[in-house]
Amino acid sequence: MLPPAFLRAKFDQAIPYDAYAATGTPEQQRWWAAAHARVRLTAEQRRVLATFTREAPVLVLSGTWCGDCADQCPILDHVARAAPDHVRPRFLDRDRHLDLAERVRICGGLRVPTVIFLDEDFGFVSVLGDRTLSRYRAMAARQLGGACPLPGAEPPADEVAACVADWADEFERVQLLLRLSPRLRERHGD
Repeated sequence: MLPPAFLRAKFDQAIPYDAYAATGTPEQQRWWAAAHARVRLTAEQRRVLATFTREAPVLVLSGTWCGDCADQCPILDHVARAAPDHVRPRFLDRDRHLDLAERVRICGGLRVPTVIFLDEDFGFVSVLGDRTLSRYRAMAARQLGGACPLPGAEPPADEVAACVADWADEFERVQLLLRLSPRLRERHGD
């Protein structure tokens, strides 16, 4: 599906969150900064993230113009800051990396954000995008259909908290998958 050498090369081309957010227009940078300021990890989420022991590189296909990206990518940065030695997200502009985006289409589309979880050898582990379950539930409740939310439109606090929980849970799920991998357990002697 996605060879480790290809994913490693993409990871090497990708950039950290702050550098990526800075590639947006001034207005986009304001949207991303406002969303980043809204994110709060709970004490329990921080505790769980602090227990991570496996390195987990993460590739994020995104667009600074995208409202879902502006709302969700800051969450990924908060998760990474809570587990800095083990969670390493790097960001790529989808439109500049179509060779990867074409290989991880969601429901036939070039959706963003698309988050690709990798193991320490840059092997494919999991993919999640373009919205978490709580985001889809909130959209369905409002009957928004397939429209992308307007960047800068502030979502309700409970929706932000639910989305933060979804992402924290997904990072925990991937970490447990990596911790329980027979190949990695043998390598690390645990």
